[in-house]
Amino acid sequence: MSPSGLPVEAEEYLDWLVVSKGRAANTVDAYRRDLLDYLAFGADRGWDHRDVTAAGVLAWVRARLEVGLAAATAKRGLTTVRNFHRWLVLEELRSDDPTVTVELPRVPRGLPKALSEDDAAALMAAPGGGGPLARRDRAVLETLYGTGLRVSELVGLSLGDVDLEAASLRVLGKGSKERVAPLGRLARAALGDWLAPAGRGEMEPERWRSRDDSEAVFLNRRGSRLSRQGVYQLVRHHGESAGITATLTPHVLRHSFATHLLDHGADIRVVQELLGHAKVTTTQIYTSVSRERLFRVYADAHPRARPGRTSPS
Repeated sequence: MSPSGLPVEAEEYLDWLVVSKGRAANTVDAYRRDLLDYLAFGADRGWDHRDVTAAGVLAWVRARLEVGLAAATAKRGLTTVRNFHRWLVLEELRSDDPTVTVELPRVPRGLPKALSEDDAAALMAAPGGGGPLARRDRAVLETLYGTGLRVSELVGLSLGDVDLEAASLRVLGKGSKERVAPLGRLARAALGDWLAPAGRGEMEPERWRSRDDSEAVFLNRRGSRLSRQGVYQLVRHHGESAGITATLTPHVLRHSFATHLLDHGADIRVVQELLGHAKVTTTQIYTSVSRERLFRVYADAHPRARPGRTSPS
Protein backbone atom coordinates (compact mmCIF):
# COMPACT_ATOMS: atom_id res chain seq x y z
CA MET A 1 0.00 0.00 0.00
CA SER A 2 1.34 3.42 -0.98
CA PRO A 3 1.29 6.44 1.38
CA SER A 4 -1.78 7.74 -0.47
CA GLY A 5 -3.82 4.72 0.65
CA LEU A 6 -3.93 3.19 -2.83
CA PRO A 7 -2.32 -0.14 -3.71
CA VAL A 8 0.92 0.06 -5.65
CA GLU A 9 -0.81 -1.12 -8.85
CA ALA A 10 -3.27 1.77 -8.69
CA GLU A 11 -0.49 4.33 -8.24
CA GLU A 12 1.39 2.78 -11.17
CA TYR A 13 -1.78 3.09 -13.26
CA LEU A 14 -2.14 6.78 -12.38
CA ASP A 15 1.54 7.37 -13.19
CA TRP A 16 0.98 5.64 -16.53
CA LEU A 17 -1.90 8.03 -17.30
CA VAL A 18 0.40 11.00 -16.76
CA VAL A 19 3.45 9.67 -18.60
CA SER A 20 1.88 7.70 -21.45
CA LYS A 21 -1.48 9.41 -21.91
CA GLY A 22 -0.61 12.98 -20.94
CA ARG A 23 -3.53 13.33 -18.54
CA ALA A 24 -3.70 16.65 -16.68
CA ALA A 25 -3.09 16.84 -12.93
CA ASN A 26 -6.74 17.75 -12.17
CA THR A 27 -7.96 14.77 -14.20
CA VAL A 28 -5.62 12.36 -12.43
CA ASP A 29 -6.68 13.74 -9.04
CA ALA A 30 -10.32 12.97 -9.95
CA TYR A 31 -9.34 9.42 -10.97
CA ARG A 32 -7.47 9.00 -7.69
CA ARG A 33 -10.56 9.98 -5.69
CA ASP A 34 -12.68 7.50 -7.66
CA LEU A 35 -10.22 4.67 -7.06
CA LEU A 36 -9.90 5.49 -3.35
CA ASP A 37 -13.69 5.33 -2.98
CA TYR A 38 -13.97 2.13 -5.03
CA LEU A 39 -11.20 0.28 -3.21
CA ALA A 40 -12.33 1.44 0.24
CA PHE A 41 -15.82 0.12 -0.58
CA GLY A 42 -14.28 -3.22 -1.52
CA ALA A 43 -12.02 -3.38 1.54
CA ASP A 44 -15.09 -3.00 3.78
CA ARG A 45 -16.57 -6.04 2.07
CA GLY A 46 -13.48 -8.20 1.97
CA TRP A 47 -12.43 -7.87 -1.69
CA ASP A 48 -10.00 -5.81 -3.68
CA HIS A 49 -9.01 -5.18 -7.30
CA ARG A 50 -7.43 -8.63 -7.61
CA ASP A 51 -10.58 -10.67 -6.88
CA VAL A 52 -13.58 -8.35 -7.28
CA THR A 53 -16.42 -9.71 -9.43
CA ALA A 54 -18.89 -7.92 -11.67
CA ALA A 55 -21.41 -8.11 -8.81
CA GLY A 56 -18.99 -6.23 -6.56
CA VAL A 57 -18.41 -3.47 -9.12
CA LEU A 58 -22.17 -3.14 -9.67
CA ALA A 59 -22.79 -2.96 -5.90
CA TRP A 60 -20.34 -0.06 -5.68
CA VAL A 61 -22.06 1.84 -8.50
CA ARG A 62 -25.51 1.28 -6.97
CA ALA A 63 -24.32 2.36 -3.53
CA ARG A 64 -23.05 5.65 -4.95
CA LEU A 65 -26.35 6.33 -6.71
CA GLU A 66 -28.37 5.44 -3.59
CA VAL A 67 -26.63 8.13 -1.52
CA GLY A 68 -27.65 10.74 -4.08
CA LEU A 69 -24.56 10.94 -6.28
CA ALA A 70 -25.31 12.45 -9.67
CA ALA A 71 -25.55 9.92 -12.50
CA ALA A 72 -22.84 11.79 -14.44
CA THR A 73 -20.42 11.52 -11.49
CA ALA A 74 -21.21 7.83 -11.00
CA LYS A 75 -20.67 7.26 -14.71
CA ARG A 76 -17.27 8.96 -14.59
CA GLY A 77 -16.31 6.85 -11.57
CA LEU A 78 -17.22 3.60 -13.31
CA THR A 79 -15.26 4.71 -16.37
CA THR A 80 -12.22 5.25 -14.13
CA VAL A 81 -12.60 1.80 -12.58
CA ARG A 82 -13.21 0.17 -15.97
CA ASN A 83 -10.05 1.71 -17.43
CA PHE A 84 -8.08 0.65 -14.35
CA HIS A 85 -9.17 -2.98 -14.77
CA ARG A 86 -8.39 -2.89 -18.49
CA TRP A 87 -4.89 -1.69 -17.60
CA LEU A 88 -4.51 -4.53 -15.07
CA VAL A 89 -5.33 -7.02 -17.84
CA LEU A 90 -2.98 -5.24 -20.26
CA GLU A 91 -0.17 -5.47 -17.70
CA GLU A 92 -1.05 -9.12 -17.00
CA LEU A 93 -1.79 -8.30 -13.36
CA ARG A 94 -5.20 -9.88 -13.73
CA SER A 95 -6.55 -12.31 -16.32
CA ASP A 96 -10.10 -10.98 -16.60
CA ASP A 97 -11.97 -7.67 -16.51
CA PRO A 98 -14.96 -7.74 -14.10
CA THR A 99 -16.38 -4.48 -15.47
CA VAL A 100 -17.20 -5.67 -19.00
CA THR A 101 -20.79 -6.64 -18.13
CA VAL A 102 -21.48 -3.61 -15.90
CA GLU A 103 -23.43 -0.92 -17.77
CA LEU A 104 -22.69 2.76 -17.34
CA PRO A 105 -25.42 4.74 -15.53
CA ARG A 106 -27.66 6.65 -17.90
CA VAL A 107 -27.11 10.39 -17.74
CA PRO A 108 -30.05 12.66 -18.64
CA ARG A 109 -29.03 14.88 -21.52
CA GLY A 110 -29.96 18.42 -20.58
CA LEU A 111 -29.40 21.70 -22.33
CA PRO A 112 -26.61 23.89 -20.97
CA LYS A 113 -27.80 26.89 -19.00
CA ALA A 114 -26.86 30.11 -20.71
CA LEU A 115 -27.33 33.71 -19.66
CA SER A 116 -29.37 36.05 -21.80
CA GLU A 117 -27.23 38.62 -23.58
CA ASP A 118 -28.68 41.34 -21.33
CA ASP A 119 -27.77 39.41 -18.19
CA ALA A 120 -24.27 38.76 -19.55
CA ALA A 121 -23.83 42.50 -20.15
CA ALA A 122 -25.07 43.30 -16.63
CA LEU A 123 -22.65 40.78 -15.14
CA MET A 124 -19.71 42.25 -17.05
CA ALA A 125 -20.60 45.70 -15.66
CA ALA A 126 -21.03 44.51 -12.06
CA PRO A 127 -17.44 45.02 -10.76
CA GLY A 128 -17.44 48.81 -10.29
CA GLY A 129 -14.53 51.10 -9.48
CA GLY A 130 -10.93 51.39 -10.53
CA GLY A 131 -9.24 49.48 -7.71
CA PRO A 132 -7.11 46.40 -8.33
CA LEU A 133 -9.78 43.92 -7.20
CA ALA A 134 -12.39 45.47 -9.49
CA ARG A 135 -9.91 45.41 -12.38
CA ARG A 136 -9.12 41.76 -11.70
CA ASP A 137 -12.75 40.74 -11.44
CA ARG A 138 -13.68 42.54 -14.67
CA ALA A 139 -10.78 40.81 -16.42
CA VAL A 140 -11.84 37.39 -15.06
CA LEU A 141 -15.46 37.84 -16.14
CA GLU A 142 -14.64 39.30 -19.56
CA THR A 143 -12.11 36.54 -20.22
CA LEU A 144 -14.49 33.74 -19.22
CA TYR A 145 -17.35 35.12 -21.31
CA GLY A 146 -15.18 36.43 -24.15
CA THR A 147 -13.13 33.26 -24.70
CA GLY A 148 -15.18 30.36 -23.30
CA LEU A 149 -12.26 29.12 -21.19
CA ARG A 150 -12.81 26.42 -18.61
CA VAL A 151 -12.16 27.66 -15.06
CA SER A 152 -9.11 25.37 -14.80
CA GLU A 153 -7.73 26.90 -18.00
CA LEU A 154 -8.31 30.42 -16.70
CA VAL A 155 -6.54 29.95 -13.35
CA GLY A 156 -3.72 28.10 -15.13
CA LEU A 157 -2.86 31.09 -17.32
CA SER A 158 0.65 32.51 -16.89
CA LEU A 159 1.92 35.88 -18.04
CA GLY A 160 3.74 34.32 -20.99
CA ASP A 161 0.42 32.98 -22.27
CA VAL A 162 -1.02 36.47 -22.80
CA ASP A 163 -0.31 38.39 -26.01
CA LEU A 164 -2.28 41.63 -25.85
CA GLU A 165 -0.70 42.94 -29.03
CA ALA A 166 -1.93 39.91 -30.98
CA ALA A 167 -5.15 39.84 -28.90
CA SER A 168 -4.78 36.16 -28.05
CA LEU A 169 -4.20 33.69 -25.23
CA ARG A 170 -2.26 30.44 -25.29
CA VAL A 171 -4.44 27.93 -23.45
CA LEU A 172 -3.48 24.54 -22.03
CA GLY A 173 -6.65 22.48 -22.22
CA LYS A 174 -7.71 18.93 -21.41
CA GLY A 175 -5.08 16.29 -22.07
CA SER A 176 -2.40 19.04 -22.10
CA LYS A 177 -3.57 20.11 -25.57
CA GLU A 178 -2.64 23.67 -26.49
CA ARG A 179 -4.90 26.01 -28.42
CA VAL A 180 -4.98 29.72 -29.16
CA ALA A 181 -7.98 31.69 -27.93
CA PRO A 182 -8.69 35.06 -29.57
CA LEU A 183 -9.41 38.00 -27.28
CA GLY A 184 -12.28 40.27 -28.18
CA ARG A 185 -12.05 44.04 -27.79
CA LEU A 186 -13.58 44.20 -24.30
CA ALA A 187 -11.73 41.18 -22.92
CA ARG A 188 -8.47 42.55 -24.26
CA ALA A 189 -9.12 45.95 -22.68
CA ALA A 190 -10.08 44.41 -19.32
CA LEU A 191 -6.95 42.25 -19.27
CA GLY A 192 -4.82 45.25 -20.17
CA ASP A 193 -6.29 47.25 -17.26
CA TRP A 194 -5.66 44.38 -14.86
CA LEU A 195 -2.07 43.76 -15.99
CA ALA A 196 -1.21 47.46 -15.62
CA PRO A 197 0.74 48.66 -12.53
CA ALA A 198 -2.49 49.96 -10.95
CA GLY A 199 -4.04 46.49 -11.24
CA ARG A 200 -1.94 43.37 -10.81
CA GLY A 201 1.04 45.46 -9.75
CA GLU A 202 -0.88 46.63 -6.67
CA MET A 203 -1.55 43.03 -5.60
CA GLU A 204 1.98 41.69 -6.03
CA PRO A 205 3.52 40.70 -2.68
CA GLU A 206 6.87 41.99 -1.48
CA ARG A 207 8.17 38.45 -1.73
CA TRP A 208 6.68 35.79 -3.97
CA ARG A 209 5.83 32.51 -2.29
CA SER A 210 6.73 30.56 -5.43
CA ARG A 211 7.75 31.06 -9.03
CA ASP A 212 4.37 29.73 -10.11
CA ASP A 213 2.64 32.54 -8.22
CA SER A 214 4.94 35.17 -9.71
CA GLU A 215 3.99 34.02 -13.25
CA ALA A 216 0.23 33.77 -12.61
CA VAL A 217 -2.03 36.08 -14.59
CA PHE A 218 -4.69 36.24 -11.87
CA LEU A 219 -3.78 36.73 -8.20
CA ASN A 220 -5.77 36.53 -4.98
CA ARG A 221 -5.60 39.05 -2.14
CA ARG A 222 -2.51 37.33 -0.71
CA GLY A 223 -0.58 37.58 -3.95
CA SER A 224 -0.90 33.87 -4.78
CA ARG A 225 -2.34 32.31 -7.95
CA LEU A 226 -6.12 32.69 -7.94
CA SER A 227 -7.82 29.34 -7.27
CA ARG A 228 -10.83 27.72 -8.92
CA GLN A 229 -12.78 28.32 -5.71
CA GLY A 230 -11.84 31.99 -5.82
CA VAL A 231 -13.21 32.29 -9.35
CA TYR A 232 -16.47 30.56 -8.36
CA GLN A 233 -16.89 32.98 -5.46
CA LEU A 234 -16.30 36.13 -7.50
CA VAL A 235 -18.64 34.95 -10.28
CA ARG A 236 -21.42 34.25 -7.76
CA HIS A 237 -20.78 37.53 -5.93
CA HIS A 238 -21.03 39.67 -9.05
CA GLY A 239 -24.00 37.66 -10.31
CA GLU A 240 -25.89 38.61 -7.16
CA SER A 241 -24.81 42.25 -7.59
CA ALA A 242 -26.16 42.18 -11.17
CA GLY A 243 -29.51 40.82 -9.97
CA ILE A 244 -29.11 37.44 -11.68
CA THR A 245 -31.25 34.96 -9.74
CA ALA A 246 -30.27 31.78 -11.61
CA THR A 247 -27.40 29.66 -10.32
CA LEU A 248 -24.25 31.18 -11.77
CA THR A 249 -20.91 29.42 -12.19
CA PRO A 250 -17.88 29.93 -14.45
CA HIS A 251 -19.19 27.11 -16.64
CA VAL A 252 -22.41 29.03 -17.26
CA LEU A 253 -20.25 31.73 -18.87
CA ARG A 254 -18.64 29.06 -21.07
CA HIS A 255 -22.12 27.88 -22.09
CA SER A 256 -23.15 31.48 -22.75
CA PHE A 257 -20.06 32.08 -24.90
CA ALA A 258 -20.90 29.12 -27.15
CA THR A 259 -24.65 29.73 -27.26
CA HIS A 260 -24.33 33.40 -28.16
CA LEU A 261 -21.79 32.66 -30.89
CA LEU A 262 -24.10 30.12 -32.49
CA ASP A 263 -27.11 32.41 -32.08
CA HIS A 264 -25.28 34.99 -34.18
CA GLY A 265 -24.37 32.56 -36.95
CA ALA A 266 -20.95 31.20 -35.99
CA ASP A 267 -19.99 27.92 -37.66
CA ILE A 268 -20.15 24.97 -35.25
CA ARG A 269 -16.67 23.78 -36.26
CA VAL A 270 -15.23 27.15 -35.31
CA VAL A 271 -17.02 27.03 -31.94
CA GLN A 272 -15.65 23.53 -31.43
CA GLU A 273 -12.10 24.80 -31.89
CA LEU A 274 -12.68 27.79 -29.63
CA LEU A 275 -14.04 25.59 -26.84
CA GLY A 276 -11.27 23.01 -27.19
CA HIS A 277 -13.71 20.13 -27.75
CA ALA A 278 -12.13 16.99 -29.16
CA LYS A 279 -15.39 15.96 -30.87
CA VAL A 280 -17.96 18.11 -32.61
CA THR A 281 -20.74 16.01 -31.04
CA THR A 282 -19.88 17.63 -27.70
CA THR A 283 -20.40 21.05 -29.24
CA GLN A 284 -23.65 20.08 -30.97
CA ILE A 285 -25.62 20.26 -27.72
CA TYR A 286 -25.42 24.04 -28.02
CA THR A 287 -27.30 23.96 -31.34
CA SER A 288 -30.49 22.81 -29.64
CA VAL A 289 -32.97 25.66 -29.49
CA SER A 290 -36.29 26.08 -27.73
CA ARG A 291 -39.55 25.65 -29.58
CA GLU A 292 -40.37 29.30 -28.86
CA ARG A 293 -37.11 30.58 -30.38
CA LEU A 294 -37.45 28.23 -33.36
CA PHE A 295 -40.86 29.65 -34.23
CA ARG A 296 -39.74 33.22 -33.57
CA VAL A 297 -36.83 32.92 -35.99
CA TYR A 298 -39.09 31.32 -38.57
CA ALA A 299 -41.72 34.04 -38.23
CA ASP A 300 -39.11 36.78 -38.57
CA ALA A 301 -37.17 35.23 -41.44
CA HIS A 302 -39.55 33.53 -43.85
CA PRO A 303 -41.11 35.88 -46.42
CA ARG A 304 -44.51 34.19 -46.23
CA ALA A 305 -44.53 34.04 -42.43
CA ARG A 306 -43.75 37.66 -41.54
CA PRO A 307 -46.83 39.53 -40.28
CA GLY A 308 -48.20 42.26 -42.56
CA ARG A 309 -46.50 40.82 -45.67
CA THR A 310 -48.87 40.31 -48.60
CA SER A 311 -48.25 38.50 -51.83
CA PRO A 312 -47.62 40.62 -54.91
CA SER A 313 -50.70 41.00 -57.13
